[in-house]
Amino acid sequence: MRPAPCVRYNFIRIMAKLEVTLIRSVATRPYFHRQTIAALGFHRLHETRVFPDNAAVRGMIAHVTHMVKWKVIEEGASR
Repeated sequence: MRPAPCVRYNFIRIMAKLEVTLIRSVATRPYFHRQTIAALGFHRLHETRVFPDNAAVRGMIAHVTHMVKWKVIEEGASR
């Protein structure tokens, strides 16, 4: 038998998201920086993408933090 679910699962969980914008060119950058930018899905300068706030995405942003600007967006904060 499975144990009863904890009370904390009954609450609505507000997930944060990251809004990331590419502000520096990938030209003349190291190969791994270009690959990280491509993995994040960027194609051109000043393009903005929204990602879930998790360790994998934060790790990729940490590698190219000098090329992007980012901010945390609270999902459901406008309600």
